[in-house]
Amino acid sequence: MLNLKTFRHCIAGLYADYRNAKFLLAISGGADSMVLLHLFKSSDLQFEVAHINYKLRGVDSDADQKIVEEFCKQNNIPFHLYQVSGKDNKPKNSIQDWARIIRYDFFRKIQQEENLNFIATAHHLNDQLETFIIHLSKASGIKGLSGIPADENEILRPLLGFSKQEIYDFAKENEIEFREDLSNQKSDYLRNKIRHEIVPKLMEINEHFLENFGKSISFLNQTKNFVDEKVSDIEKEIIINNEDYLVINKELFLNQSDFIQFEILRKYGFNDVEEIVKIKKAETGKKFISSEYELMIDREIFTIQKIANEVEKVNDEEITLIINSENQIIFPENIKNEIKELGRFNWKIDAEKTLLPLKLRRKKVGDLFHPIGMIGKKKISKFCKDEKITILAQQKTWLLCDRNDDILGVIPFRQDRRFAASKESSEIIKVKL
Repeated sequence: MLNLKTFRHCIAGLYADYRNAKFLLAISGGADSMVLLHLFKSSDLQFEVAHINYKLRGVDSDADQKIVEEFCKQNNIPFHLYQVSGKDNKPKNSIQDWARIIRYDFFRKIQQEENLNFIATAHHLNDQLETFIIHLSKASGIKGLSGIPADENEILRPLLGFSKQEIYDFAKENEIEFREDLSNQKSDYLRNKIRHEIVPKLMEINEHFLENFGKSISFLNQTKNFVDEKVSDIEKEIIINNEDYLVINKELFLNQSDFIQFEILRKYGFNDVEEIVKIKKAETGKKFISSEYELMIDREIFTIQKIANEVEKVNDEEITLIINSENQIIFPENIKNEIKELGRFNWKIDAEKTLLPLKLRRKKVGDLFHPIGMIGKKKISKFCKDEKITILAQQKTWLLCDRNDDILGVIPFRQDRRFAASKESSEIIKVKL
């Protein structure tokens, strides 16, 4: 039963030192959020309120804003408002996803500006059941079936264990004013269809269905926590974390069960079972992209790294090099450090055979050079394969080129013999690290 005591118990369970914390409450004006607002105020907690007017329901949206704003004004509660406008580019479809992005961007902004510890939302047990059914239909795995987390990324949901009916009863008993969102009565969204068509049928089958579901979710969360610990132990055995990327031992990974493989890769956005099968069977050099990560297949390892943003991408970058008074190339400090990870080298270039300025660039498809110690020419991709240069190392490899884009060498692995200095060279350019 929802009351002040059980609410305080839930808050304490989520965050022991809650009385010293500062919260941002996400208040829409509906029964659940206005009850949450009442409970926080009655518990003498430190909090501020955020409300978003999506301008989707005309005067009803404005009325939602008014009820929240008036309550905050009457009770001297800091109130933060975001009103959606044309600049927010409302889409024709996926309105719910668009709205979710807008509100959480706004909440995080206020949380940071006001130095608040947590965001609190009014999600309840019915929301939990609807989410469970949605995830069940998508084969989401144990994480999805565990539902909405009560505490995640500084977001607390203290009403998650209480049903919508308990919240309505509490609002009635305490004469809490709230607004009904009439759009929730429609069945045009998947969640609303589940709410109005599926959940009532489940409740008909068993009047204690929602209560029993709450217990099941608790068991599932305990199972998930246990599984997460075990997966973490396995990850420590097969994954090496570096500053910019991580390396997965391919043999040890493939020896794990399909479930463990899925649990490891889904953290990096590879959560499609068919795609994971392709990853396991892929040849060296194959690349897989998720929303945030890039997975590269190498002979004995997988490498995973975060996808660089436009500012960080350097694959198309060309860097013009400076030659000092001693005829030695000066490498930029960041490039020098990257090259040192791959190895040292000491080349001598015949200045009369090259056209200045010299430059660095990344390899491109079809690049050829004439490696010292070999006969004829060779594609750089074939050279890297024959020399067993890892995919990760290839990503950090620079080509030294002249003004005509002739390749003078693959740094730091091999120089091109056509431009190498000899005893007869009258002027030499030194390239070394």
